[in-house]
Amino acid sequence: MPLHRRHPARRAGLRRATVLAVLATVAAGLGPAALDAPARADDTGVPALQLVTLTGPGTSAGGRGPADLLARQDAVLAQVGSPMTTYRWTTALNGFAAELTPEQVAAVQADPEVASVEANTVRALTGRRGTALASGQVGQPRSRGGAGAVIGVIDSGLAPESPLFAALPGLGRAPEDFDGTCEVGEEWSSGTCSRKVVASGWWVAGFGQDRIRASEHLSPRDAIGHGTQVASVAAGNAGVSVRMQGRTVGQYGGIAPQARIAAYKACWGAPDPGDDGCATADLVSAIDRATADGVDVLNLSVAGPPGTDTVERALLGAAEADVVVVAAAGNDGRRQYAAHDSPWVTTVGASLGSVWQGRVSVAGGPTLTGASRSRRTSGPTRLVLGADVAAPGVRRRDAAQCRPGTLDAARTAGRAVFCERGGIGRIDKSDAVARADGVAMVLGNVRPGPVVDDFHAVPTVQLAAPDAARLLRWIRTHDRTTVRMSGVAPSPAAGRTAAWSPSGDPRASAVKPDVVAVGDGVLGAVPGDRGWALFSGTSAATARVSGAAALLRSRHDWPAPVVRSVLATTAAPLGSDPVLRQGAGRAGADVTGARLALPVATSGYREALDTGSWADLNLSSVLVRGNGTVTRRVTNLGTRAEYFSAQALGFARHRVRVTPLAVRLGPGETATFRIAVTGPAAPGRVDDGWIRWRGARGSVTRIPVAITR
Repeated sequence: MPLHRRHPARRAGLRRATVLAVLATVAAGLGPAALDAPARADDTGVPALQLVTLTGPGTSAGGRGPADLLARQDAVLAQVGSPMTTYRWTTALNGFAAELTPEQVAAVQADPEVASVEANTVRALTGRRGTALASGQVGQPRSRGGAGAVIGVIDSGLAPESPLFAALPGLGRAPEDFDGTCEVGEEWSSGTCSRKVVASGWWVAGFGQDRIRASEHLSPRDAIGHGTQVASVAAGNAGVSVRMQGRTVGQYGGIAPQARIAAYKACWGAPDPGDDGCATADLVSAIDRATADGVDVLNLSVAGPPGTDTVERALLGAAEADVVVVAAAGNDGRRQYAAHDSPWVTTVGASLGSVWQGRVSVAGGPTLTGASRSRRTSGPTRLVLGADVAAPGVRRRDAAQCRPGTLDAARTAGRAVFCERGGIGRIDKSDAVARADGVAMVLGNVRPGPVVDDFHAVPTVQLAAPDAARLLRWIRTHDRTTVRMSGVAPSPAAGRTAAWSPSGDPRASAVKPDVVAVGDGVLGAVPGDRGWALFSGTSAATARVSGAAALLRSRHDWPAPVVRSVLATTAAPLGSDPVLRQGAGRAGADVTGARLALPVATSGYREALDTGSWADLNLSSVLVRGNGTVTRRVTNLGTRAEYFSAQALGFARHRVRVTPLAVRLGPGETATFRIAVTGPAAPGRVDDGWIRWRGARGSVTRIPVAITR
């Protein structure tokens, strides 16, 4: 395939397709952000909202125009009495959402024009939020990158008042061939969009207006904070001061700080936060709109089941429009395989990052190391147990956990407090110490578990359970304990995938996740007075990879499949983690040394979907069932001819041979190579390793290989 992006000459056509679909929906009585609640599915014949996809692609893949697609939809609807539609889609796919009875569903499924019928469901976001308070430092953010690229963030909306989303000077060149508009609503006027936030939209009919919390906004405005955090990590402005409790603790910038943001709100907060989520009908509508608008990168930090459902089909349409689709693998790694297992999606898992450390030095006693964001040295300071400074009338157990209002300020003032983990949030404990005039906190785990370098209200060191127990014994056997607390250099990157980040299915046809990125304790902007918070999950990791994709789209005229390939083949392997846990490894923002790519033809994904086989796709990873031979093609991205040599590494139980072992490629030239796998015939564990191509000019291209049974 060509190494330059297809100029999106049909952007105007895609936009017209969406306009026609919207007009058709309005004619049916519902707008593009329809406010009617979906009917609930049951077995009594009551209509329920269904997502119906017709055969063939939407306009993003060429072929029929929007008028023809709408006519096909009308014909299907006419067979079941022409019910009103909630949404119409003609760009990323050809389909609609409508409330159908079980009898109508059966009739539609029998229509040869229909590819799938699927009930509307609600999916979870893949970020977990903690509150960031004062202390610590932020690091050295990137100052430039991403100019001219647009990241479409399909999420819970945006808090546009953050300085991270201001239309500052220095954003660089404006996006080309982007045709998004600013959809308005509550507390979001047409003037809210800017040179930084270049488009907005919102969809609630699938989730149901009757299900959203009172603090929500019927607009692109973010109420729960998830979308704001994701957008800030991917493309927040550079050089923004992080202020917490009146102090500046560092400078912030997103991965691609000059990239523009298109905020598509398809996720909503419910009265019970456990019910927050994104309805599939709303997600597909947002994907359809983002594709028509012409975003360069599409970020979807939403979980999902395996397989090719309506959301995945819509993401295929986005990929066919030359959009780099980046989606989260999910957070339930102990029970589920990675979400978004389609080959046209860059699926992102989460790795653990560096842990900022702190030291507690006991006068005359032990020196203990734990997690701490604080870089300041405090003490010597008297250390007291929370239970020993309980306020009058407070249970010792509550004070031991440093619950709000449980500490006696008269006995806490000027002292460090030992607080037991549990009962309430970690951050809330340091806030309670600060409100009681304490000057530092030692947070002790009472059972096995990780330590976290949170931002706290006072200098804090969190100790693992063995060290916490050791310190407790010292305090209880000595009349007076004095400690000095100090920050130490961060530990090296943990070098492994987070336990909660899902692995790929060994029975699948492709390696997932494609890559991982740091997904624990990531700082981002949030709505409200505090302005900042840490969050974890594959949402945070996905935002980082979306930013990296925007950097590539800004620097190079590469089509989306080449960008996807470079993100994977330049990733750094994580120690001994299996390929099906880490994919190609940890994706980085600096891929300037990329020389080879494994591009996929634009039509290849749909052909694979139609045939049910990914075997002929030129994916940047390899999954082999037992023994066999797999063919791949590498293309020289450079401007000069170069020699490249191949080597198979890391396989423990199979023999893996690469032929040829060396190639010479001119600029844009492609070579075919084969990977032959032989090994034990008996079932066994998954074996894995890498095919590594080295260029004469120092480049390294890694292709992960998983061998399953």
